[in-house]
Amino acid sequence: MTPSIDPSKPKVTTIMGHNLPTPEPESPNRPRKPYRFSTLCATVENPAQKDQFGSSSVPIYQSSTFKGIGGEYDYSRSGNPTRSHLEHHIAKISSAAHAFAVSSGMSALDVILRVLKPGDEVIAGDDVYGGTNRLLTYINKHVGVIVHHVDTTDPKNLIPHIKNGKTAMVLLESPTNPLLKIADLAQIAVDVKERAPNAIIVVDNTMMSPYLQRPLEHGADIVYDSATKYLSGHHDLMAGVITCNNDDLAKQMAFVINASGNALTPFDCFLLLRGVKTLAIRMDRQQTTAMAVAQMLDRLGFKTHYPGLPNHPGREVHERIADGYGAVLSFTTGDKALSERIVGATRLWGISVSFGCVNSLISMPCVMS
Repeated sequence: MTPSIDPSKPKVTTIMGHNLPTPEPESPNRPRKPYRFSTLCATVENPAQKDQFGSSSVPIYQSSTFKGIGGEYDYSRSGNPTRSHLEHHIAKISSAAHAFAVSSGMSALDVILRVLKPGDEVIAGDDVYGGTNRLLTYINKHVGVIVHHVDTTDPKNLIPHIKNGKTAMVLLESPTNPLLKIADLAQIAVDVKERAPNAIIVVDNTMMSPYLQRPLEHGADIVYDSATKYLSGHHDLMAGVITCNNDDLAKQMAFVINASGNALTPFDCFLLLRGVKTLAIRMDRQQTTAMAVAQMLDRLGFKTHYPGLPNHPGREVHERIADGYGAVLSFTTGDKALSERIVGATRLWGISVSFGCVNSLISMPCVMS
């Protein structure tokens, strides 16, 4: 007599004396439910590149050249297995088809801006990171690219500057650095594509990271992050990442990275991969702390800029696009000397440029960026 099999119960396999359910053959790559972002961050798997020894951590291929003819890799400037793992991982968590790892956030922007030509027009925000402003000023003066700085908090402000055949790029930050202004990325993308279909929409996502905001899902063509900040999380490396879904743009940027020697080193790729694994848990804790500090400063009467505060003018727009408020805030005192006293009197907060590491930092962008 053959016992009946209940199809509703999982099959059981005996392994070393333990009865374990046998998984479906395709279950690791075809989950019934989407993984949480934190799981995606912690799981570094590239199906196209299986380590020959089954290493549970991506090895550091600290080699400038690779032997053989016709292999996937020949020279680390052009490609490296450690970097390939990192780029695959960044693309996965960013909703992107392509990702590139370069030597810094500013080098990422430099790569992106090289798709422009003399006479092109760029629309950028009026409150951008100091390094971004310097680079835009440089290409305006030496390359002949025309830059229009606009208040991006209202999408209508951009419309007079959008010209079909002239506007080549729209460069956005949201939240901005340092005043944390909010741009409606989705609405701006619609407005730009209606009026200048070939214009490239670029978003600096450093203030949010892919955990809290994925601008490619809201109409952006290219997104970049200074991975020195949240993605790394420990301020022990300089790095930048670029993501996009357009194959032609990806080819252009890949050429520039290879030709200029701008790719991230294997060891720094390893460090960045390690940092990304804990991105979600770090950001959650840092956001909680940032909210507490912002609320305290607001109660003390300082003009505090943080999208999580109820009185922030861009909070509603931000909540439609992002999954959190981030861990950067700014406040104004109205007096430079007072600001210097506050910065100098802090104990836990180190006086430094940058942000995004596990330590708390304080800076005065007007004199430090």
